[in-house]
Amino acid sequence: MVRKVKKKKSGIRILVAFLLMVVVAVLVYKSIITPGNQHILKKEYDDKTSPYSSLKITPDSSGDRTTPVPLSKIEPDPSVSLSFDKLNSPNAILIRLKDHTILMQKNSKEKIYPASLTKMMTAIVAIENLPDLKGEIKLTNSTFQGLYEADASMAGFQPGEQVRAIDLLYGVMLPSGAECCIELADQIAGSKQNFVTIMNQKAADLGMGNTHFENATGLHNENHYTTVKDLAILLSYALKNDTFREIFTSSRHSTPPTNKHPGGITFYSTMFEKLKNQNIINGEILGGKTGYTDEAGLCLASLAKVGKQEYILISAGAKGDNHSEQYNITDALAVYSSLGK
Repeated sequence: MVRKVKKKKSGIRILVAFLLMVVVAVLVYKSIITPGNQHILKKEYDDKTSPYSSLKITPDSSGDRTTPVPLSKIEPDPSVSLSFDKLNSPNAILIRLKDHTILMQKNSKEKIYPASLTKMMTAIVAIENLPDLKGEIKLTNSTFQGLYEADASMAGFQPGEQVRAIDLLYGVMLPSGAECCIELADQIAGSKQNFVTIMNQKAADLGMGNTHFENATGLHNENHYTTVKDLAILLSYALKNDTFREIFTSSRHSTPPTNKHPGGITFYSTMFEKLKNQNIINGEILGGKTGYTDEAGLCLASLAKVGKQEYILISAGAKGDNHSEQYNITDALAVYSSLGK
């Protein structure tokens, strides 16, 4: 009888020991895969100056909604030899357009003032809401109020001028004409404020979570801000629109005769003017939009083709002004040339 009791107690001890081992094993396993320790399994890159990650949101050109894109696992591209630390621009992001992969980024989620890069949103919202791009629009006196006082960039149209909508769009993007932005806003939404509401809704639809617009021109306002990553989302979306791409990649555009300009007006892209026929290695800068205010610094959104791939680069905050060396342009030349080496 005593032997049976001893055997029974021994069996219980063995069972308890086994259960303890199972519990310990489970706890050890959980400690390995907790979020705090996931860096053991997957390397994360710091956004301060980070190569080789990918955008989480890819705009859908078929409509206003966006679809998520799985993060892709890619190997470091040996052709990308330039460190973003060497750039003049404190904020920058480089994306391969085909798969929306971020190749390099520098403070890409940091708040910036977009200056005239705002007009990329103005243009795409206008394109998507204008019923007839060839229809004529008459510029009103109120369109011009305050623009000259604010030293805003102008395309050269006059009050009372009858202009095709498509020419206003070229006026927005090439010479960065503020009067074109205001007239399109009034024409589409009835007021500048209503148009800005549409701009902010579009930003939300695209997943631009760190962006807020206060105007259609990019004139400085403390509450008018974005990030270079959000602008990359915007540009990658807008370039899927054929009209936007055609305008964005144009170096010049001539309007037909109008009631105020019998010979029409010829616009020149501010980016191509500042590029001055400088080339990149094994590629070409296809188009772009410049921006500048005292608070925003020198900014640039550009599209380039290097080899067989297209890339977009957004940079902001470079020192200088419209009369100094164009560090936004030199940064773009350096980055795109590094891809072609």
